Amino acid sequence: MKRIIYTAALAALLTSCVQDLDTLPLDKTEPISEYVYGNSEEAYLAGLTRLYFQFVTNDLTDMQPMDGGASELIRAFWSVQETTTDEAKCSWENDAWVRALNTNTWTGVQNDAIYAVYVRTLQGVAFVNEYLRQTTPDKLASRGVSADLAAKIQTFRAEARFIRAYLYWIALDCFGNVPFTTEDSPFGGTYFPSQAPRAQIFDYCVGELQALLADDSPMMEPGTLYPRADKGSAAGLLARMYLNAKVYTGVDMSLEAKALCEDIFAMGYQLCPSYADLFRGDNGQNASARGEFLWAVDYDNDNINSYGGTTYILSASMASTDITDSSRPNGQVNGWAGLRVPYEFVSKYFDVSGQDYATGTYQVSDKRGEIFYIKGRSESMEGALYSFMNGWTCLKFNNIPSGETNQSYLPQSATMSNSNVDFPMIRLAEIYLIYAEVCMNLGVPDEALPYLQALTARAGLTASAPAASAVEVPAASARAEVAPPSEITPDFLLAERARELLWEAHRRTDLIRFGLYHTADLLWPYKGGDSYAGAAFPAYRCIFPLPPTELATNTALVQNPGY
Repeated sequence: MKRIIYTAALAALLTSCVQDLDTLPLDKTEPISEYVYGNSEEAYLAGLTRLYFQFVTNDLTDMQPMDGGASELIRAFWSVQETTTDEAKCSWENDAWVRALNTNTWTGVQNDAIYAVYVRTLQGVAFVNEYLRQTTPDKLASRGVSADLAAKIQTFRAEARFIRAYLYWIALDCFGNVPFTTEDSPFGGTYFPSQAPRAQIFDYCVGELQALLADDSPMMEPGTLYPRADKGSAAGLLARMYLNAKVYTGVDMSLEAKALCEDIFAMGYQLCPSYADLFRGDNGQNASARGEFLWAVDYDNDNINSYGGTTYILSASMASTDITDSSRPNGQVNGWAGLRVPYEFVSKYFDVSGQDYATGTYQVSDKRGEIFYIKGRSESMEGALYSFMNGWTCLKFNNIPSGETNQSYLPQSATMSNSNVDFPMIRLAEIYLIYAEVCMNLGVPDEALPYLQALTARAGLTASAPAASAVEVPAASARAEVAPPSEITPDFLLAERARELLWEAHRRTDLIRFGLYHTADLLWPYKGGDSYAGAAFPAYRCIFPLPPTELATNTALVQNPGY
């Protein structure tokens, strides 16, 4: 099964409230849940699908009035992870959330993007908790569920626990101390959960992920059923948490991360030979691309009508004037003129030269840099933060399938309002980079060199490279002789993460871990205010404020320091 199919059964799974955080989504006075689930596999699978759907839904359930498309979880999380850094800026000056994120000047006043991350993650936790309550052995037995189906549901439950851990990871990374509940917590309209310390939520998630990786866990083996989560997904998230453990808890867990990465290397994942193919419109069907994904979120032009996720990234990266009957560089009919990359970032990490903004051509020594569109652009954002044509357009995510070009795909792209590009939540290249960083931390960098060299080999790093024309978003060209890294340093690792993981929602977390997010040690345009030169900003903004609407509803919550 390639796609998780979103069926009408989802409508029967009623909603929960983030303000109560764990309010039962079914009326306790009526046995509705018995009718929703019964003893049908399809019903339990539909319930699980609703949990995955939390990442892509535009549903405004239990959210304050706001734009539904802008509140989709991956879109909101991507925005706080990328537009608050040197990797992306948004030109939508009139959107209330944009100016604060662009300039790192958010306050305790409600910001729609920050609010959406908070609500979507914790509402998702509530959905998971309820699903787990409705799938206990006692519940299943009372409904006459067969032994075979009950065994399958154990796998569904394991996936649900992974989803909850991933949602909690986003919440603790962004907000620190957040309300904490499980399926064993009280629930109902009169219950308001208190916050748990960041370290406690971290420890809980680690314990959950370790349990899912146990030999007797019902979690599926790696690569069993794309795009559902499996043991590889759990291991990848756990490795990421170990990498950031010192930020979250003050305890270095490099040894644990190193051992886990080595376990992942034995799970059968492989680097996709073409970097570009990882982000094309057929990446969910491309076996080579899927072989690198430990977990991805599925997007489908036909079945997922969403203004978030990769639809957001694709559409907001082009202007309507870039899209004509004879050229649709993003493989879509939409151009929202929102997102671009500061030239300073491109220059720093991709060694670009020979850029011609009239023809849209440039030269780059790294194949990962063959993803930019510069035709008709102006280089600098100085005095033009809210002018979309200033800066470089990034077409890393592209609806055009592998093996197709802008021109060959024109008939299909004319019908594409939404994205077919699955969003890679965890992939093997990230694990290689985690391994390199923890090996460096442990004083054994040479053990990781082959993995970094594999990434640079795919990138074709060389002193001379072919010209890249982002007008056509070319596929990776023939391999060039590689100049691999001979040593691992913090500067090289951060730069390599910037190149490899650009626009995959890692940058804010990375800069915090390297101590560069808020300090003057790394400046970028409009960092910390309206100055093009950039400036340091207060350290408390390394985590976001809790939304004031939630503080007003749940008086047990305490606002983060500084806000």
